[in-house]
Amino acid sequence: MNTEFIQHVTESGLTPSAYTEIMEQQAAIDPTGLESTEAEHAEFNKLNLHRIGRIRRTWRPSGELTSLLARIERPQFWMALTEPWCGDSAQCLPCLEILANSNPHLTIRYVLRDDNPGIMDNYLTGGKRSIPLLVAFDPDGDELFRWGPRPTEAQNVFDAATAEGLEKPAKLEKLHLFYGRNRGRALDGELVAVLSGYLDGVS
Repeated sequence: MNTEFIQHVTESGLTPSAYTEIMEQQAAIDPTGLESTEAEHAEFNKLNLHRIGRIRRTWRPSGELTSLLARIERPQFWMALTEPWCGDSAQCLPCLEILANSNPHLTIRYVLRDDNPGIMDNYLTGGKRSIPLLVAFDPDGDELFRWGPRPTEAQNVFDAATAEGLEKPAKLEKLHLFYGRNRGRALDGELVAVLSGYLDGVS
């Protein structure tokens, strides 16, 4: 990557407030008459808007994660690949937003996966366009670290539900029940590990 890429994403990427506006617009869409996938996304948008609002109000990082963030003393650009209908994004992005807002050296922008396949395809997970995905860069456009697409504990819950032969709605119910009970601890722990590895490498 390079500085031109960072400038492009900074200018074209969405601030958290702009992303929320898009979610609000999409959540207001009447799903009646839409094709099945579009109707499903419309319903997910409503749920996710509620989830994001709740997490923004209630989630706070652990002391360990807060201390690690305070050690970042040079500018970083955080790119979060996402979509408004993605439930995992709704559970995780508000936490990343809170972290970015806690340090003046951090800038975060949201990049919509489906509108930016050329960017997304540089960050595939097992060959798939899995989201959310956080990628951190320095001012020169060099990648520093990445996280995603969902906490390992959440993935384990989803995989277990799949192994049970559950249908998609039941799998998602189990997944979001995990998120509700976990209250961001799994994400916090993984970010502690990622940031510790990065900071220890540059210290």
